[in-house]
Amino acid sequence: MTGPGLSSDGAGSPDAGRYGERVFRPDEGGEGDRIDLGALAYDETTMARLRLLGAGPGWTCLEVGAGTGTVARKLLDEAGVAEVLAVDRDVRFLAAHPVPGLTVRQADITSDDFAPGLFQLVHARFVLMHLPSPQRMVARLGGLLAPGGVLVISDAVDLTTGSAPVTPYTRAMRAMWQGLRDTIGTDVSRVPRHPELLRAAGLESVAAEIHVPPLEPGSAISAFWTETWERAREAMVGTGLVDDAQIDEAVAYLDSPRCTGLSPGMLTAWGRKGGP
Repeated sequence: MTGPGLSSDGAGSPDAGRYGERVFRPDEGGEGDRIDLGALAYDETTMARLRLLGAGPGWTCLEVGAGTGTVARKLLDEAGVAEVLAVDRDVRFLAAHPVPGLTVRQADITSDDFAPGLFQLVHARFVLMHLPSPQRMVARLGGLLAPGGVLVISDAVDLTTGSAPVTPYTRAMRAMWQGLRDTIGTDVSRVPRHPELLRAAGLESVAAEIHVPPLEPGSAISAFWTETWERAREAMVGTGLVDDAQIDEAVAYLDSPRCTGLSPGMLTAWGRKGGP
C-alpha cells in the first residue's frame, strides 16, 4: 500500500490538494502504522499475483508510491528479485527499513524529469486513484517497462454505493470517498476502467481481478478504516453527510459482530509490454 503518495493536482475540486498534505500527512503520528495495517490486509494477495506474473530471480522492479516498503522488501525477500527501486514523494518510512537490493528515491513520478530506466516489473498500489489523470500515468508507467515487462496497478473499488444498505459503516464510507475527492482529488469511480487504460497504453495480455478482505472485528482491514476515518474526519464532516457522532457510531459498528459491510475491493489490473 502506498504511503505518503504522489502528486494530485485537483481532480475532484478546484481547492483539492495533495495526498500527504491536507490529509494523511506522513509527519502525523501513527501514519506509518496505518499504512502497515493496509499492508497486512493486502500484501499476501499482491505478492501472490506478482509471483504468478513471473516476478522472481533476475528481475528489476520499480515500486511506485512505496509507502513503508512492505511490498518492495517482500519482492526481495520472498520473490528473490534482483533489485527494487522504491519511489515516493516522502521516503521517511522507506529509509527506516533498509535491506540489500532496495534503493530508495524521493521523487514525484508525475514530474517530467523522472526517468529511472527500464524494469521487468512496475507496480503501483493505491496510487492512481489519487491522481488527476490515470490514463496519462498508465501510459507513463508503461513506458518504463523493458520488453516483456509487466505493469501492475491496484486501486480501490467502492462497494458502498447507493445500492448498498444504509448502515453506520456505509454512511461513513460514502462520506469518506466524497470528502477525499473534495480535498485531495481521490476518485475511485474511474478504477473499473484500469484494464481499458492498460490496453490503450499498448500493453498486451491485459487482465484484472478483485480482492475484498472480510470486515471482521479486530481485523487489520477494520483497524485500517478506523484509522483512515480518524485522519479524514474533518474532510468527512465537511461533506455534510456525517457528523462526528456518526463517525464514532461507525467505528463502534465496524468493531461489532453486527457489521455486515463489504470493505472496498482492491482491483488489480496488469498488462505486459511486447517483445522487441
